[in-house]
Order: sequence, then structure tokens, then C-alpha cells
Amino acid sequence: QVQLTESGGGLVGAGDSLRLSCAASPHFGMGWFRQPPGEEIEFVAGISWPGAKTTYSNSVKGRFTISRDNVKNELYLQMNDLKPDDTATYFCARAKNSVLQWTKTDYDYWGQGTQVTVPS
Repeated sequence: QVQLTESGGGLVGAGDSLRLSCAASPHFGMGWFRQPPGEEIEFVAGISWPGAKTTYSNSVKGRFTISRDNVKNELYLQMNDLKPDDTATYFCARAKNSVLQWTKTDYDYWGQGTQVTVPS
């Protein structure tokens, strides 16, 4: 049974930082997605197994960093310089294989989400 539980969300000011965490599955790629209020879910960042390759959406590139600790089996999303447009529910997800993935259909297990709010 694969259970993904995100943590680390919260209410922060513009320019602040947050780090999200989630349990990671060994031998599988992992990713972060987000769903802004009233919008579709969108890709944020992905990482391969064991972590040599990463990819980001253009909207977060240079501000967010995805990483994984393969000893602790943890996945992280370090979010810096947060903006009001980053307000969303953030989900971690497990890819169907070990390679880098960036589309929803390439992920088969999802967490329940954690809320990140950055007031304007």
C-alpha cells in the first residue's frame, strides 16, 4: 500500500520560504503538482530515481527546488521567494517508473495535498 502524505504547507507572506515534505518511494520517480483555487491541477517539479535528474515548470524555475533523501525515503520541495500566484493545494505524487515525468498521467499514486497560501 503506497501512502503519500504531504506536510509543511501554511500561510506565509510574499517573499517568504516554505519546505514541503512527503514520503518517497524507492526506485520510482516523484513529483510535485499544485491546484490553484478554481483551476486545473498543474505540474510543478519532478525528480527521477535516484535523483540525478530534475525538471520544473517555468513558473517556479529558479525559485523552487525538488530533492529527495533516499536514506530517509523523503521527498522535498523547497519554495523560495513565494508569490501570491503560488497559492494552491500542493500534491506529491509517485511516478509509474524511475524516470523523469511531468504529465499527470505518468503518476499513479497521489497524496491528499497540503495548502500553501500567499496573500496578495
